[in-house]
Amino acid sequence: MDMPTRQRPTEGQLELARRIAAGEASMGAGITSVPASVYTDPARFADEKARLFDRLPQVIAPSALLAPGSAVAHDQFGVPLLLTRDRAGRAHVFFNVCRHRGTRLLEGEDIQCAPMLVCPYHAWSYKLDGSLAGVPRPDSFPGLDKAAHHLVELPSTEAGGLIWFAREPSNFEDAATLAPEFDAFGLGGHHLYRRRVHDVTSNWKLIMDAFLESYHVQRLHAPTIGKFFADGVTTADRIGVHQRSAVGRAEYLAKIDPDDWPALRGAITFAYQLFPATVIVVSPDYVNVMTLMPQAVDRTLVEDFMLIPEPPQTPEAEAHWEKSWTLLDEGTFGGEDFRAAALGQNGLSSGAIDEVMLGTLETGIRDFHDEVERALV
Repeated sequence: MDMPTRQRPTEGQLELARRIAAGEASMGAGITSVPASVYTDPARFADEKARLFDRLPQVIAPSALLAPGSAVAHDQFGVPLLLTRDRAGRAHVFFNVCRHRGTRLLEGEDIQCAPMLVCPYHAWSYKLDGSLAGVPRPDSFPGLDKAAHHLVELPSTEAGGLIWFAREPSNFEDAATLAPEFDAFGLGGHHLYRRRVHDVTSNWKLIMDAFLESYHVQRLHAPTIGKFFADGVTTADRIGVHQRSAVGRAEYLAKIDPDDWPALRGAITFAYQLFPATVIVVSPDYVNVMTLMPQAVDRTLVEDFMLIPEPPQTPEAEAHWEKSWTLLDEGTFGGEDFRAAALGQNGLSSGAIDEVMLGTLETGIRDFHDEVERALV
């Protein structure tokens, strides 16, 4: 697990804060559009699944999911996976498949704390680093080389408080590049407060779109967080194929010392859209990490992890975090963003419109779709 690092802003984060203080909102040059078929065509979806999700590195979970000596099953990417953190603190991503007869080692969504993973079929046991530890009746497997029968491990890395994995060999350069962004918030030292998987009847890109523009905030989120962003200035930029945005009040930020990172954090909500399909929203005192896992052209699973600086120490602290969880996971995200995406999918699937129109405040969506197109070539 990532060790806590000194929290200091990156130059890119400071630049977005300066632009907000100067009232420089990010806006595009004119109206553009995206074909409606990119959200509804099953053949297009299959191509995205093969070229993006089966090839590119992506975030599978925050580091806070796993304490040393723990493991959890993960099925949402369409194959049986297993996340572990061994006693030395290293995170692993394995196929959740016993090397004997292929049986699943762990089931369910609960995190397991145990020194060994024991197959429920024949009780072959594995250490959390994937090595085969024991075989009942070893005399019945003469000559078995246990060292050659580790669990099958997928390429993975841990950086900036995030666990990345890939289905194919990868150098994980983007994980290293982005790590300072999340180290600035101390993400690696955060505590997992709660997690939940949402089943959204929407194409995965409609969900990503919702986090790539702030045009909807005052309208869609009026019942929940809209009031917190009234008169807020939104700025955005790119980190390679990924996007970073920030929203805050110019009048307030102009009075803050730019070297006072805690004060800036308290006044700005940062958001990251990691390509292809991870969203990270950094509120002043907690963080939501959302991983998108497409299931079909019109169905996406979204796992929302809420991370807080430390475990609640008092009933008052527990009440505070419960309120924050309910506000965002159940309200803003589940009840508004994901609901809007599902309604959009329903409308686009009707064939009523051929194109989705994007205004000058929705340039992030345009950039994202252009990046998808480049990745599919």
